[in-house]
Amino acid sequence: MSKKKQVLLAPLDPVHDIGLKMIRRGLEHGGHKTHLLPPDLPAEEIIQEIINRDAETVLISRTLGYGVAELLARFVDLVDAAGLRDKVTLGIGGMAIRPELAAELGFDAGFGPGTTVEEAVAFVEGKEFKAAKQGVEKKKVDITSGYSYQFINEGLGRKIEQVAELIIQWAENKTSPGVRRAVVRDELWDVERWRNRQGNSEFDKEYPQLCGEQPRNYYFKGELHPKTRRFTREEVIALEKFIHETKPRVMLNRLQHTKSRPVVFNQYGTGCPFMDIGHIKVSEAWGADGVVHFDPSWGARTEGFFDGFLTHQEDGTVITPANLNRIHGGLEPSTLWQVRAHRGLNTPETVVLGAKIGADLTKINICYGSLGAGTDPERLTVDGYHAIRYAAKYKMPFDVVTNEELAGVPAHKAFAGMLIVSALAVKLGGRPMLQPLFAYSPEAMISEQMEDNYVDFNAAKIYALKSIIDAPIWPGAPIGFLTQTEDRVQSSTTTALHACLASSLGVDAISIASSDEAYSGGPIAVPSRTDTLKAVGEGFRFFGGTGISPSERAKIWAEELTESIEAVVDQVIDTGDFVEALYQGVLGNREEGAYPGRAGKGTVRQVES
Repeated sequence: MSKKKQVLLAPLDPVHDIGLKMIRRGLEHGGHKTHLLPPDLPAEEIIQEIINRDAETVLISRTLGYGVAELLARFVDLVDAAGLRDKVTLGIGGMAIRPELAAELGFDAGFGPGTTVEEAVAFVEGKEFKAAKQGVEKKKVDITSGYSYQFINEGLGRKIEQVAELIIQWAENKTSPGVRRAVVRDELWDVERWRNRQGNSEFDKEYPQLCGEQPRNYYFKGELHPKTRRFTREEVIALEKFIHETKPRVMLNRLQHTKSRPVVFNQYGTGCPFMDIGHIKVSEAWGADGVVHFDPSWGARTEGFFDGFLTHQEDGTVITPANLNRIHGGLEPSTLWQVRAHRGLNTPETVVLGAKIGADLTKINICYGSLGAGTDPERLTVDGYHAIRYAAKYKMPFDVVTNEELAGVPAHKAFAGMLIVSALAVKLGGRPMLQPLFAYSPEAMISEQMEDNYVDFNAAKIYALKSIIDAPIWPGAPIGFLTQTEDRVQSSTTTALHACLASSLGVDAISIASSDEAYSGGPIAVPSRTDTLKAVGEGFRFFGGTGISPSERAKIWAEELTESIEAVVDQVIDTGDFVEALYQGVLGNREEGAYPGRAGKGTVRQVES
């Protein structure tokens, strides 16, 4: 048992003594006798108290101020001059104090920001302080758990399910090059044989035949896409060393305070898998629960995947088995990993490839891919249908994104498409998550629904969806889009405010981006990423279990949104053909900024019986 000490606590400061009061409580719990002096006593009076009380340890506190170092050094000199220095142990604490400064001034120890009461008590007792393991234990979260996927608005639900049935009847006997590659990837590609370099001879023979010119040239001639290059051997060795040294040192943290939701995703896609892994480790350490793989836009318009460990000279990291495998190897076991498959000619194969490499989640939306990302509606309806079936097979939940809103499509049309695809997914055994745009959308700019605030219209979207179906909601993508600028402080702040609003509305997950990702103003920087994550964490801490109260306009707009969604679904039913409805602009037209894509046009075929 430690010898009980006489401890004098003295704020050598005009006001501040809260730290000393907290330490005194810890010392008294440990049985030590303490005496706390009032603030702003002269050094000579404190020294007299040391003598009077026969103190063995003296803890001084001091905040910032001019001449602090001289004042503290003079105090130590006076203790020495009084013949007490060999009899008492001196500790100093405060916001500006560091151990090096304390030693330089003549104190036995110095305690700066973040010092615990336990650490100060250990100093008094002359014990070595062993900090508890920092960080938190985290586990992967199933965002879809607990949802029934039942329509709350039963009348609208029946209409949406009617459209989903139309899609099934239309798509189930059709195929495309993308679907055939997915079948080959699913049936012939053994990921463990590939990892062990044992070859997949039948796959290697079949796959290139189903690819477009660029990937085919890669497999037959070794030619790479002009914007990519292979990593050198030295770079690979450096990456393996980085992962080996970094993973044991990563301490996970949590952004959420008293609530467990929303789960926070951070997207990466620097173009360089090495940099991506670095950004992922930063995201994990600063509290992100998951990360999203962001690929280059040309990858969505290329029939087939390259292979090899490749770096890309622009933003977006190329999807190849080797790139995904390296990135997966850098993840912490608790980190949710989403590989997006939502918009291009490789949609079904991306689901299969991501699942076999180890992805937890994917992203599929027929409407956005057709109207906002350049793929022919007929092609993406077939590919999306099969992609959903693969997602169900591999038990991968996926979000149904509505980023066609960024092109100018009104929310009610984008939501109608999202709900139709979600109903299709449920019928095919999938677990979709609704992803409304949670941002300053072009529609809101024109209609001035966000002229006063960013709260009401975003809240209206969540209210509307919750009134229609019992399904998980994951706003994105990312939240706060078009409110952010290249100013890191502004971007981090507005992202955090959107995150807090999303939390207040009870959503399940959010996607965030750092300022330079959102603004596309240049290379993605780690300081921007940490700024954004810290701001979100501070926002969650600030609001805790309380919330933000939207005005009555949010409920009015939610009702209007729901009515407009139903009107759009009615138009799709009147068309009698979901794909034709996409071409006709029922779910977003040219005047609104949605243009039916052309990539993959004319490639859909009837399945031969």
